[in-house]
Amino acid sequence: MRLSLTAALFALASVQAVAQAPEGTPTRIRGTVGKLEGQTLIVKTQAGQEVPVTMGANFVVTGVERRRLSDIKAGDYIASTSVRGPDGKLRALEVHYLPPAASEGQFAWDLAPDSLMTNATVAGVAAVPQGQVLRVTYKDQEAEITVPPDVPVVAFVPGDLSLVKPGAAIFIFGQRKPDGSVSATRATLEKDGVKPPM
Repeated sequence: MRLSLTAALFALASVQAVAQAPEGTPTRIRGTVGKLEGQTLIVKTQAGQEVPVTMGANFVVTGVERRRLSDIKAGDYIASTSVRGPDGKLRALEVHYLPPAASEGQFAWDLAPDSLMTNATVAGVAAVPQGQVLRVTYKDQEAEITVPPDVPVVAFVPGDLSLVKPGAAIFIFGQRKPDGSVSATRATLEKDGVKPPM
């Protein structure tokens, strides 16, 4: 299942950040909405800080919708944040469907210590006592990711500013400028109780 409608909306969580851009340093912000004041969105981070984010022109809001682990099949283009267990195998923390425009690859992520983001096409799915093992391919490489039954699986859906309400979970991929201010052109928000797991 590929979501062409959100191809331009959610490359934010699924493509590797470039090192330093003229607009500033790429930054990811996770937390909840504090309040919206004009074009400034106050985000309460998981660390308890309040971060003002300037919303760019034509700010895009994306929501998330729950999917079942059993929905994932060969040919799906997905991303998964995972960590390596003591056995060296990747264990998923979350899985989300990707738009076709998102870059494939595997790279460091910051959801958890030493976590990795893998953007790849599902080549096979196998049931195991721990859940399911996804065999995925990316850039002529292959990986296996164990997905426990309780791991969130989501797809992205179009949203609007009605989702930007106090207390709603939010994920922003923005730019931190040299003066410390943050700007963003898009955000992913909780919808109908389903929170962005990235």
